[in-house]
Amino acid sequence: MSNYPMPSSDQLLDIYRRAITIKLNDERIIREMKSGRLVTPYYSARGQEIIPASVMQSVTDDDYLCTIYRGTHDMVAKNFPLDVMWAELAGRVTGSCKGKGGTMHLTHPETGSMVTTGIVGSSMPIATGLGWAAKLNGRGQVSIASFGDGACNIGAFHESLNFAGVFDLPVIFLCQNNLYAEHTSMAKSTRVDRYSKRAAGYGIEGVTVNGNDPEEMFGAAKWAIDRARAGEGPTLIEAMTFRFNGHLLGDPGEYIPKEEYAENLAKDPVPALRKRLLDKSVADEVALGAMEAEILARINAAVKAAYAAEYPDVTELKRDVYAAELA
Repeated sequence: MSNYPMPSSDQLLDIYRRAITIKLNDERIIREMKSGRLVTPYYSARGQEIIPASVMQSVTDDDYLCTIYRGTHDMVAKNFPLDVMWAELAGRVTGSCKGKGGTMHLTHPETGSMVTTGIVGSSMPIATGLGWAAKLNGRGQVSIASFGDGACNIGAFHESLNFAGVFDLPVIFLCQNNLYAEHTSMAKSTRVDRYSKRAAGYGIEGVTVNGNDPEEMFGAAKWAIDRARAGEGPTLIEAMTFRFNGHLLGDPGEYIPKEEYAENLAKDPVPALRKRLLDKSVADEVALGAMEAEILARINAAVKAAYAAEYPDVTELKRDVYAAELA
């Protein structure tokens, strides 16, 4: 950890800005769903906010991000416009996919948010392909594949790491290890204690970090991204974390031991970072309060605009499905 770069005070503050945006946006989505106004499947990443908020400090809109169904937090951290996101969640024509994709198919190439996929682990082969393209175009781009711990046990994980390693592709494999693959604990699904150990089998770098620590997460991500830009190949980052909600909204998470849940909830990384900013005099209560109020206002405006927009026309059912539009 001591060899990793450290975030500046401004970067630490921006990590909080992104993390609190994720948290507040997640809470609003759940509230809208419980009220019956928003009807959509949703996989909350509450508790995992620090990971993408830290990683995105070292990338630009030109860099690629591919994530999975539990990836709304990744997209928010990558500057996916909230108004476009909410319109997509609400199934409106002003959404990023004209309301036809929803939570599991968010995409916004303008910010490098290339794809959200509903298939476990499929972010990896897509990001590997984009990494291949990035190497060919020579512009110094990197490609990030975000996925959960359960995806480390499927074929796409091994194939992608092997291919990226063979060709030294600028790909960051970001495993957000929240310890539970749907309803199954890591301890019951694999014999290894750290997925990062598997990197050695493909001749690439692999590290395990505390994904809820912004300084450690920032450092590991910047180190890996800098390596990728320099042509030194891919890295597997295993970011240890914990999700505070069930696999999807409606799952009570009873398979998680109550003591484990309570212990992790007490270490909620977002308020912990807020306290750190205050203790280090990076920001005061007034500044943080103003930031949070501005974020809430943006979310409120995005929600209002989404519900005011039109649903897509029935003709959209046949559009964007086939190469040639059906008559």
